[in-house]
Amino acid sequence: MKHKIVETSIQLFEQKGFKETSIQDIAHALGVTKGTFYYYFTSKEQVLITIHRGYIDHLMEEQMAIMNRSDWTYTEKLHGLVEMLLRNIAPRGRSARVFFREFRHLSDENLEEIRAKRDRVRFAMEEVIRSGISAGEFRPDLEADIVTLGILGACNWSYQWFNPDGQKTDKQIATVYTDMVLSGIRNDSNEYQAYNGASIVAEK
Repeated sequence: MKHKIVETSIQLFEQKGFKETSIQDIAHALGVTKGTFYYYFTSKEQVLITIHRGYIDHLMEEQMAIMNRSDWTYTEKLHGLVEMLLRNIAPRGRSARVFFREFRHLSDENLEEIRAKRDRVRFAMEEVIRSGISAGEFRPDLEADIVTLGILGACNWSYQWFNPDGQKTDKQIATVYTDMVLSGIRNDSNEYQAYNGASIVAEK
């Protein structure tokens, strides 16, 4: 029943918003009493933090597996991280939308926990980019922190428009995003030259 409460809450929070959804709404959707809800959760926020933890902890686990691949180049790791974020759209899209949209309703203590975990996801990707720069795989003039935020912004916004039943699959979109990112930051020293602090395509 606890799992059913969480899944129903995800659906209602996505449809109506956290603030507009009452505990009675959740109980009614499940066909149970409010007492059943309170047996498993003390409040709506406890459900919300459970949703947030479930989503971000899952991403961190997958991210760690990619980061620990000693046989992968930094390019392959970045590809894996982008694909991982997009691959979760279909099975976890509702959780993602609740995660990004409703975190402002968490208490200060819970918000601090989730922000710390979100930072770990961001810094792990930034670490891959910085290491890729040091290894010569990526352009040396990159601002790793800004590139990281750009990648995460593009991936996270996909949860707002991606339709799993649409013309493009999550894997196809992941390929488009990854190609766009990697083509923009790969260090092709024969094709780029520095000009006033920016890289431009060299004349051939």
